[in-house]
Amino acid sequence: MDQPLIELEHVGVAFSAQRRVGSGKFWALEDVSLSLRQGERLGIIGRNGAGKSTLLRVIAGILAPDRGHMRRGTLSCQLLSLSVGFTPYLSGRDNAILSGLMIGLRQRDIIARLPAIKAFSELGDFFEQPIATYSSGMLMRLGFSVAIQAEPDVLLIDEVLSVGDVEFQEKSGSALRERMRQGHTVVLVSHDETQVATLCDRLLWVEHGRSVCEGNRDEVFAAYHRGLAVSTAAS
Repeated sequence: MDQPLIELEHVGVAFSAQRRVGSGKFWALEDVSLSLRQGERLGIIGRNGAGKSTLLRVIAGILAPDRGHMRRGTLSCQLLSLSVGFTPYLSGRDNAILSGLMIGLRQRDIIARLPAIKAFSELGDFFEQPIATYSSGMLMRLGFSVAIQAEPDVLLIDEVLSVGDVEFQEKSGSALRERMRQGHTVVLVSHDETQVATLCDRLLWVEHGRSVCEGNRDEVFAAYHRGLAVSTAAS
C-alpha cells in the first residue's frame, strides 16, 4: 500500500487565552490523527468551533503543532484563500498579480494567466477597477479565479465553495472536480453535506478538537448523524 503523503498523530494546537484570573491556553485542537494518500479526497466535517479550520492550517504548515507529530515531507500544500494579498485601492488585475505571488506563483506565470483569470471570474470591465468597488461576490470570484491557478501537491479548501451566487458555486465546484479527476489530492472543509458527499470519498469527523471517526464517507456520515441526534436529545 502507498505510504501516506501526510500523517498526523495525536496533534494538538494551543492558543494563549486570557481568563478572569491569570492567563492560560485554549486548545483549538486537542488530539487529532489522520492520514492522507495521493489522489484522495478527504472531507473534514464537524460543528462550528470543532477545530476544522485550525486543522487545515496545520496541514498547510501555517501553524505548528504544540504536541503530537506531523509527517509531511517536502510537499506543497495550498490553503485556498479568496483574499490573499488583496489591496482595496488596486485594480482586480493588480490584485490578481499580488495574490498570485502570495500563493507561490512566479510573476511571469501569473501575468501569463491573467486572461484566464479574467475570463473565469467573469468580471468584465470591473477587472480593471479598484476592488474597493467590488461586492463580496465579485471579490470571491476574483479570489477563486486566482487561487485555482496554483497546482500544489495538496489543495486545502475551507468553506469557500459556499460563498457567492449559485451559478459561480457550480462553476467553481466543476473546476475542483476536474482537478480531482486529474488525480489531485484535496482536503475539503464544508458544512454543506451534499457538497462533501459529491466531492469526497473519505471523511474525518472532528469534535471539540478531537478526531472522532475517519474512514468511508457513508460510515462516517452515519456516525456523525448519530452523534448529533444523541447530543440534541441530551440538551
